[in-house]
Amino acid sequence: MRKPRDIDAELKVLAEKAKLLKERRVQQLGELVIATAADSIDAETLAGALLVIAETKDPAKMEAWRKRGEAFFQHKSNKAGKGDQRQPDSARETDSGATSA
Repeated sequence: MRKPRDIDAELKVLAEKAKLLKERRVQQLGELVIATAADSIDAETLAGALLVIAETKDPAKMEAWRKRGEAFFQHKSNKAGKGDQRQPDSARETDSGATSA
């Protein structure tokens, strides 16, 4: 006969993992604010800007912001000397080693 699962213990482990992920997300958001020099903006203005972004439904604006963010991260990774340049999914190599044209 199989040993019964300890559901309570599993839930406790999952709750701890969720808590750690939330803490890491908050830390990374703070690091992003600092990296973009947005830490020089007062909290009320920054919160207002984030609310406007969250409420925006215009796909063109969202795409423009996404591209600008992508360029920011590419610049940071190139500056760090990692040599690993990010590429859009469509430009990445396939498993066979061929690149898309």
